[in-house]
Amino acid sequence: MRFDDHFLDELKQRLRPSDVIGKTVKLRRQGREYAGLSPFTKEKSPSFFVNDDKGFYHCFSSGKHGDIISYLQETERLTFTEAVERLAAEAGMALPEPDARAAQEDKKRAGLSDWMELAAAWFEGELRRPVGQAARDYLKRRALPEDQWSRFRIGFSPNGRTALKDYLIAKGAKPAELVDAGLLIAPEDGGQPYDRFRDRIIFPITDTRGKVVSFGGRAMDPAARAKYLNGPETTLFHKGRLLYGLYEARKLLHAAQAAAPTEQTPMLVVEGYMDVIACQRAGLPAVAPMGTAMTEEQMEVLWRLHPEPTLSFDGDKAGQRAASRAIDRALPLLKPGRSFKFSIVVGGKDPDDVLREQGPAALKSQLTQTTPFVEALFNRERDLEPLDTPERKAGFKQRLRAAAGTIADKDLSAAYRDDLYAKLDALFPKPNAGGGQGGGGSWGDGGGRPFVPRGQWRGGRDRGPPDPGIRGVARAEITTRLKPFHAAVAIAALRHPAWARPYDEAIERVGFGDPRLSTLAHELFEALADDIGDDAPFRAILERKGLGDHVAEVERVASAIDAPFLDPKMEPHRAKALWSACYEALVEIGDSERALEALRREAVTAGTLAATRDLRTRIGALERQISGLEFWQAAS
Repeated sequence: MRFDDHFLDELKQRLRPSDVIGKTVKLRRQGREYAGLSPFTKEKSPSFFVNDDKGFYHCFSSGKHGDIISYLQETERLTFTEAVERLAAEAGMALPEPDARAAQEDKKRAGLSDWMELAAAWFEGELRRPVGQAARDYLKRRALPEDQWSRFRIGFSPNGRTALKDYLIAKGAKPAELVDAGLLIAPEDGGQPYDRFRDRIIFPITDTRGKVVSFGGRAMDPAARAKYLNGPETTLFHKGRLLYGLYEARKLLHAAQAAAPTEQTPMLVVEGYMDVIACQRAGLPAVAPMGTAMTEEQMEVLWRLHPEPTLSFDGDKAGQRAASRAIDRALPLLKPGRSFKFSIVVGGKDPDDVLREQGPAALKSQLTQTTPFVEALFNRERDLEPLDTPERKAGFKQRLRAAAGTIADKDLSAAYRDDLYAKLDALFPKPNAGGGQGGGGSWGDGGGRPFVPRGQWRGGRDRGPPDPGIRGVARAEITTRLKPFHAAVAIAALRHPAWARPYDEAIERVGFGDPRLSTLAHELFEALADDIGDDAPFRAILERKGLGDHVAEVERVASAIDAPFLDPKMEPHRAKALWSACYEALVEIGDSERALEALRREAVTAGTLAATRDLRTRIGALERQISGLEFWQAAS
């Protein structure tokens, strides 16, 4: 029986995954998810998680991932139809009447799929026959060994006009079927169909189940009009939904997660077939869009597999355009725990070049050096034009505000705006005024809410004069470096959510006093809203959302100071009291900075000057206090 998407969507909306799975797995609520022991492996600590909001389960110990239908298929060995029938009965939904036309379409697709599989086997055979000698030589020059050809099912289409057509018709195919499958081209003048792929190295394109649905071909003739040619849209192949290499990438990703469930394995998006093959040969899950810009549907497919895939496009102009289009398309879709990173292979090379010339270790090393999405966005807008006039600087600011505004998630949009403005203030630091207090905050946020980039409370005093030999982007990174005190306060709150519970409103409003920590503050606030306690593995939750590396970096920064409240030997009530004093100081500084910025926007009077002076004095005193020994001595 065929079930349409509307029926399946309604079925999943009626049944909560935690209710269905909870019948066979003992689940315990942890924040916005449920955790339990894996039903697929034997384990002593929970690594199996269920998310009702997103409608899926994920098992870190086995790498299995899916919805309520696939769960029944996996655990009870039911067919897809049997699983849907079982769930429909549980949800009180009547099964749809059999659709004769849909059944006929299914039969047609199955027939086309059979011809695609037979064509793939024929292409593979042609590569190994005498006619494929030039193609074999090319693959060897690209350092792709023969034992890898079968793994990726690489083949060759000879130059004959009807070679594939004649072979498949001899097997019983009809020309019209082969046209529908995209294997033949039917001339517009009514002539006889002929082979679409001729004198090309063939790369089979598979769906999520590993079935061949189309092909890509690389021309052997340097003068060919199209170097790469992909099959057309068909009933089997939808170019905007699929990604080349997805089936193999999923297997690599799940295997890596099963081997190291606490580590975040990268998921790569590269440009070409050979780049995907190079990455997968090096053990890196990788996919590629097929000749077009990434679509929203492809992004959704990637996010179902990984919270933060890495986009690695070539460093040339075409690669930069592809990255820019990806930024624009992804921005409205970003959510906490759902983003992209960027990575560019150095030296103008692509992943295949690096693997061939330097080996898999070098390729892994380069592709794991990534740039966060927000930084890639900032750099793109910064480099659009010289920022040498007030008008261009103002235009830069407007572009940043507009980009942040396209993010549909309001909390994330605000966090992006704050972070982008912090980078902007660091790129063009305001000269000290009024005795050097209260630097930064020269741009505002354009939305009526004053903004002073946290982490720059001492203005230029702790930065020193800028080095004229440092480029602007490097100077921006130096001047906005996260301070150990802020990092330590944040890490303590993440380790002890109960400490932060009395300050949930401040956590949402002020965060941890630095925009680099806004994502962690948001996640903590969401967890507090879900009544998370100190006994919950909040760090594990952050890692599953792709924030493990971020937390580790904050911990590294925090280790630069000996914060007593992070010492496990300190008495819990004293550690909590010390942390509370520190956090209250950060909140007071943040609120004072906002008040100071509001005063800067008012007309200058004797009253505003006096209030400004008082606020600067208070901020300076608090900064000296948290950077000195007062808090530590109070706890001893």
